[in-house]
Amino acid sequence: MRKSLSLAVVLMLALSHAVSAQEAFQSPAAGEIRADNCMVRYISKVNIPAKAEGILMDIKVDEGNTVSKGDIVAVIDNTASALAIQLKKAEYKEAMITADNDVNLRDAANSEQLASAEAEAFADLRREGAIPRWELEKKVLEAKRMKLRIELAEMQNKIDNVKMIAKRSELEIAEFELSRREITAPSTGFVESRIAQLGEWVQPGSPLVTLIQMDKLRIEGDIDGLRYRDQARQGTPVEIVIYTGAKDDMRINGKLGYVSMEMDLNNKHRVWVEIDNKKVGDNWLFKPGMRAEIIIRKANEVF
Repeated sequence: MRKSLSLAVVLMLALSHAVSAQEAFQSPAAGEIRADNCMVRYISKVNIPAKAEGILMDIKVDEGNTVSKGDIVAVIDNTASALAIQLKKAEYKEAMITADNDVNLRDAANSEQLASAEAEAFADLRREGAIPRWELEKKVLEAKRMKLRIELAEMQNKIDNVKMIAKRSELEIAEFELSRREITAPSTGFVESRIAQLGEWVQPGSPLVTLIQMDKLRIEGDIDGLRYRDQARQGTPVEIVIYTGAKDDMRINGKLGYVSMEMDLNNKHRVWVEIDNKKVGDNWLFKPGMRAEIIIRKANEVF
């Protein structure tokens, strides 16, 4: 009987201690505000899409890999694009040579000088009465015609320069089309899943890989919008506690990055704080889904 009574007392004390610990977690200390339902969440979870159509020639990542912003994650068949670049380079080079060619302009200038000199000589002959008037008029008109050839050559040179610019733009478009066949990561993240398969025909917009951004995360929670409307504002200093499962919980100082203008049925505002994440070996220190707390110290109010 005594043994059973002692065991009951021990169980009651243990239960009382657990309840006290839970109450201590849920009850904020004096001079602080704690957000409810706080959790670590990802900022970005995207399906990286194909940007061009073609056969998926290579997938350079696998599920569980970590990639950095700009890393190539997949390659679409680029044979036609590479050939198009060679063609556009040749056309651009031809346009450059044509634009630099001023032979026609120099020839027109020389012809105009000759025609003008002949017109002056025929004018002297006309004053002496050695030639009829129509011969002089013919030479004057030829001189004017040569001046028009100069204007025409100058205009053609301008047109050739415009064509060169157009060919350069076509080359840049071809290079852009080639770059679209190398699919890169939009941010540093964790490869959650591979969707497309090697050798599959993909279209622009077809999802290839699901990527979760891991270098930056958010701690989201709810704060009573009526009771703490003056304390919970964007930019308010806060302390973040993240329960990682390790011996010591992680504590970070930050600021409220967002306070919703809308309240739910329980008069709660959604708030979040953005934090930097870091890798420890092959794993990230903080992961979406971890339990956390957002604590606002009333003593820190500065408005």
